[in-house]
Amino acid sequence: MEHNPWQIRSEKAVYENPWIQLTEYDVINPGGGKGIYGKVHFKNIAVGVLVLDEALNTYLVGQYRFTLNAYSWEIPEGGCPIGTDPLEAGKRELLEETGLVAGHWDTLFNMHLSNSVSDEWAVVYLARNLQQQTAQPEETEELQVKKIPFSEAAAMVESGEITDSMSVAAIYKVQLLLAQGKLK
Repeated sequence: MEHNPWQIRSEKAVYENPWIQLTEYDVINPGGGKGIYGKVHFKNIAVGVLVLDEALNTYLVGQYRFTLNAYSWEIPEGGCPIGTDPLEAGKRELLEETGLVAGHWDTLFNMHLSNSVSDEWAVVYLARNLQQQTAQPEETEELQVKKIPFSEAAAMVESGEITDSMSVAAIYKVQLLLAQGKLK
């Protein structure tokens, strides 16, 4: 069943800024009931980069997340305006946040981040063959960067210390690829 069972009776823009647009829809739901549905449209693609060096170390970025009212450890992440190259955004974010430049890039996966309320789309990369340069964080970022064994990052996911969705998915994907012998 791949048809759209939702009927939209009307829609109105509720809020908009340079990053998001919130729209409220007056709908008939799949069961025939009347209701409302809110959708957050993201104006950027989310981009994440899992770094893996020759010794199987990775880099995590720690920062206070305003939306969570909590500190968060994550893979390097950022935004990419729709219509531009996510790989170039990944390279920029990696340099900005960690000071690293990677010589080899692979796409790990694409994913929707919260498809019950938003259309936010993410692209996550694996970056290898690293060179250290100087980090260039944005003024909105107060970052802590740590280099740790990849196995420690996986343990942080398993213990619940890492909860960011792109980071969790990227770490589990790389853990699976390592277990299958597809990465060394």
